[in-house]
Formats: sequence, C-alpha cells, structure tokens
Amino acid sequence: MKKLSVFIMMLVCALGSAQNITDVLRYSIEDTQGTARYQGMGGAFGALGGDLSALGTNPAGSAVFNHGLLSISGSHYIRDNDASYFNNTRGTIDNSIDINQLGGVLVFNSTKEDAGWNRIALAFNYDLVQNFEDRFSVAGNSNQGIDAYFSNFAQGVPFGDISLRDGEFLEDAYLDIGAQQGFADQQAFLGYYSGVLDPAALEDDNTVYNRNATYNSVNQDFTRTTSGYNGKFTLNMASRYQDVLYLGASLNFHNVLYDRVDLFSERGYDPDSEIQFTRFDNYLHTEGGGFSFSVGAIAKLNEVIRIGGSYQSPTWYRLSDNLSQRINSDLADADIGFIDFNIVNLFDTYTVKTPGKLTASLAFIFGKDGLLSLDYGYKDMSKATLNPTNDADFSVVNSNISNQLGTTSSIRIGGEYRIKRFSLRGGYRYEQSPYTDGNIIGDLNGISAGLGFDFGVSRLDLALNRTEQDVSERLFDTGLTTPALINRTNTNITLGYTFNF
Repeated sequence: MKKLSVFIMMLVCALGSAQNITDVLRYSIEDTQGTARYQGMGGAFGALGGDLSALGTNPAGSAVFNHGLLSISGSHYIRDNDASYFNNTRGTIDNSIDINQLGGVLVFNSTKEDAGWNRIALAFNYDLVQNFEDRFSVAGNSNQGIDAYFSNFAQGVPFGDISLRDGEFLEDAYLDIGAQQGFADQQAFLGYYSGVLDPAALEDDNTVYNRNATYNSVNQDFTRTTSGYNGKFTLNMASRYQDVLYLGASLNFHNVLYDRVDLFSERGYDPDSEIQFTRFDNYLHTEGGGFSFSVGAIAKLNEVIRIGGSYQSPTWYRLSDNLSQRINSDLADADIGFIDFNIVNLFDTYTVKTPGKLTASLAFIFGKDGLLSLDYGYKDMSKATLNPTNDADFSVVNSNISNQLGTTSSIRIGGEYRIKRFSLRGGYRYEQSPYTDGNIIGDLNGISAGLGFDFGVSRLDLALNRTEQDVSERLFDTGLTTPALINRTNTNITLGYTFNF
C-alpha cells in the first residue's frame, strides 16, 4: 500500500523552478562535432561548403556539392578532467563511442547552358552538437558543510509547514511539500528529517533552525556524472547562381536528453558533534526538443577567394525536468530511506531561448592543391532567456544572465593540402568565455588534425580534435559556495566514410 501511494503522488507532483544560468549555458554552447573532415579543419567551413556538417555553419554550402553523396561518422570521446577542491586535486578520465553524424545530399543540375540558377541541392543531416558524457570527482577539507545548504533554505520556514501530519508517510510528505509549497520548503523538510537541522523550538510557528553539526572543517567527497546528448537534425535547401553565388536555408530540429547524478558525502566533524556522517545525492533528468533556422550565402570573388556570411536564429527549446533525491545521516529519521531515486519530482515544462549567431567567413582555394579557411562568429549570450518570463524564479535567472553574460567571439582556422589521393588537414579553434569576467568559464582553445584518402567514388577520413578549457563548478547552488576548479580536456577521434553517387 505504501509503494502504491508513492507511485500515485509521483504522477501528480510538480515543483517550482530550480533552473539556473548553468542550465541555459548547457544548451547555448555547441561543440565542434560533425564529419571527420569538418573536425580535422577545426570547423572552418563557412566560405567553403561541400561538407554536410558545414551546413551548421552556413546552409549555402550544400550547393557547392557537384553530385549526391551519403556520409557517416563515428567518434571516440575521451573526457579528461583534473579537478581541484581546497588544494586537493583529483583526475578522472571517461571514454565513450557514438555515431555523431549521418546525412546525405541530392544535387539537381540544370541542363540549360544559359541558366542563371543552375543548381539546386536538397540535404539532410544529423549532427551530435553536444555529447554530455562526462564526470569529475573532488575531495577536500572544507569549512562549509552541507548543513549550510539546508540552513539557507530552512530559515524563515514555519516548522508546522514541514512537519508530518498524523498517519502521513515521509515520502508522501516530501512530494506534497514540493508540489504545494515549493523547492525551498522541500529542502528544509529534508534538512530536518535527515537530522542535519533541528528547530529552535518544537512549535508550528518556529522559523529558526539550528545545525546539529559542529566543525572547523569537514571532509567532503563529491562526484558528478553526466550523460546524454543534444542532437540536431537539419533539413536544407540551397541553390547556385552561375557558379559565383550560393544561397541556402535550413530548418534545424533538436532532440535533448540529459542526466546528471551528484553523489555527496561528508565526514570529519568534531568528536562531540551530534552528527558524524551525512550523505546527500541528487539525480536530474531533462528531456525535450528545440527548433531553429539559418540562412546563408557564399560568393566566389575569383578563382581563389571566397567569402561567406550566415545567420543562425535563436534556438527555442521546450524542456521538462524531473529531480530525485536521497539523504541519510546517523541522526536521520528511520524512514528516510523511503525517499530515494524512485521518488520523482516533476517540474513544469519550461522553455530556453538561446542567442542567435552571426558568422563571417573567408577562404582561399589553391586549385586542386589545397585551401585555407577562416570563420569568425559572434553571439550575445546576455540575450538568452528562460521562459515564461513572468515566473519569479526565472526573472531572477534572466537578470543574472543579463548581468553576468556578454558578447562572445569565436575564431576557426582550417587548412587542407592534397597529395594525389591523400589529404592532410589541420585546424585551430578559439571561443571566448560567455561570462564577462571570464572566471566561471574560461576561454576555449582547440587544435585538430586530419587525414583523408580518396578512393574515387568514396572517401575515408580520420580526425583528431582536442580542446582545453578551465571551468568552476559549484557543488550546490547555495551554502557550499567554494567551487571546484576543473581543467577540462576533451579529445575526439573521428572516423568518417563518404560515398558519392
């Protein structure tokens, strides 16, 4: 009977907003994935085209294809994180393999010699624009305990609002409080029944809570594991005018799946502390979809120089979250174990609007010997928003976005040199921090190299793409304010096959 009651309440539970600026950035920043050729040249394809993943930079690029083709690419992802927390450093390495690109193009050439618009291309492509597979782990002696997290939520909450009613199960009360009173009261409830906090007086109108832990410093162990993806499916059409001007447009459909598991434990309190051990874990699941469009142009100034320009609209994501928690300590209520990852809080559906992007491109084509290419991208991250904007919590987050985020520039440089059937490639990538102070997320720098072999009717490509970036990650949004400092190195090894027809 108890489990049936929990199941029913899982279906109807709804929480207030718990999204923050980090969630918005997660969907506003796209990684350089795509075909092996695209990655090998650092993604600098805005004035080149002729690659299916280049449609994400400039949709006019499909009209550069002379014939139809199919392309598929798979990547081996290596995530290497060195995380420092209170002067203690711990490293983690994760590996994963995925199909990150699949697509094709049909090319229709005019048979009329004097035709102005003499080519139409129709393309479809799937790109994995974000692979969320990642993990970092920290341990250290902190002067901020998990009691600070719960205390920040509990102070000012009437004790009667978080007390069990006669005959009420602990897990039912947890869900009810989240649904009817909000996330803050729910966390205060966990703080009390886990034994981390006690009310100053056992009275319904009490709003003051004392911490049961005493310490100068505590030993903390924290691991964050993420998984999932942001995939983009593109439908594209482009046309060529007299081999000098290429115009194109794309519709982009995103599919998002994101899981984050945080495992936290704390020990090392004073010997006379009432509490000696605390564990607090969180599991966040997000899924949804998004839509954007893009338009672009490529112009051949002469046989050597090409220029390109494109506009990527904002992406409108519609997402839903659910959150599960579990907590325990040596002072916890005996039934605290019934609140676990099977007890799910359902959040209201919300939308994220990421900023649009402008890209200007320049390329030099040296006949059949090789090429050089440069892309410059610009976006204003302060224009990102959480919706509905009349939500009080979202208004706070949107204000933080406007105040903390700013305009960002990105530079991609790529080159290719051909030796008979072989192609040698290299690239460089720079992306400016989205934060105006550059402290929470640093600038990203990346290098790449690639090799291709042309069989005539098909081509095999291999690429190595490596990026490095420093980020600061808070363990919790409040209470534990000292962040883990992470040096994040991501390496992709991508193999791609292209068949022409």
